[in-house]
Amino acid sequence: VAIEILKPSVISKISAGEVVERPASVVKELLENSLDAGARSVEIDILDSGLGQIKVADDGSGISASEVELVFARHATSKLNSEADLENIKTLGFRGEALASIAAVSRVELVTRFSSEDTGVRLSLVDGKLKNRVSVGVPPGTIIQVDNLFYNVPPRLKFLKSGSTERSLIKRIVSRYAMAYPDIRFSFMSDNRKGFQTYGNGN
Repeated sequence: VAIEILKPSVISKISAGEVVERPASVVKELLENSLDAGARSVEIDILDSGLGQIKVADDGSGISASEVELVFARHATSKLNSEADLENIKTLGFRGEALASIAAVSRVELVTRFSSEDTGVRLSLVDGKLKNRVSVGVPPGTIIQVDNLFYNVPPRLKFLKSGSTERSLIKRIVSRYAMAYPDIRFSFMSDNRKGFQTYGNGN
């Protein structure tokens, strides 16, 4: 068999598999982005055990309109500038891989407004490619919605557990962060039913 260079679209899906193993992986990455953005409140809503939809909304600092498209570029991050920074990482995420990987295997909508800007931005992506960008009036913070996870890589679905197990894995991750950050409000809903909620009062 001849050796061939892989197409960029194939490379993206392979790379995504290293970061996004299952719906819980997506929730973890999005939660960490919210916490790194200084959010005081994070809401997580899922449908169909995360395969139908994952939505994470926060009241963090948001993303500047001039930089928002960069968040879906591989190796683009606000958390590192040099090799020396690797020794002093204080954020949960830093590789600049998560959102690009998630977008490569789903349909994504991002709504964000940077705290010092007057208007926000809504981006829509399919297969990691930008399809639409509009200005919107929203409060500071970020809402990211991931629809139809793995729809374009069906073989990945065979490696997932049952819906109830995948849902439990997501709830476990959210619970761990809620316990680790008692001063931040967390809300988790699954299929429009309340899973649990913390109040960010330190208890």
